[in-house]
Amino acid sequence: MRVALDTNILAYAEGLGDDLRCSTAMRLVEQLAGCEVVLPAQTLGELSRVLTGKAKRSASQAREAVLSWADTFDVADSTWFAFQAALDLTVDHQLPIWDALILAVAAENHCRLLLSEDFQNAFTWRGVTVVNPFVEPRSPLLAGLLSIPN
Repeated sequence: MRVALDTNILAYAEGLGDDLRCSTAMRLVEQLAGCEVVLPAQTLGELSRVLTGKAKRSASQAREAVLSWADTFDVADSTWFAFQAALDLTVDHQLPIWDALILAVAAENHCRLLLSEDFQNAFTWRGVTVVNPFVEPRSPLLAGLLSIPN
């Protein structure tokens, strides 16, 4: 199953946030290492901004973190088709454009799940279900995915 990760998952895995979310994100990333994980390029740009802004890391440190994520998982570029779909999402579902673009790129790349806490949990669009990995009970889709041996 293909899974896309939103910026907040990456930021927590980088240690930005409360201990529970950070440890959960780290475990999640470790467990997903054997799966087909997609990082929309938008998430890496946002991560760089968060690392240099909120975390006060140098541009060099942020670059290294972003490149490390890109070395670990597939990066999916934003296409014009995805951007047009994102515009529709802003109108039809009142999503912020950059969140909508992440969802559209996940759909374009045949992801089944988008892990994020920035959307309505269980929101499904074009076959992609948004799952907040920090809420209980855990989504059956995510629980099933994490029970697959790596």
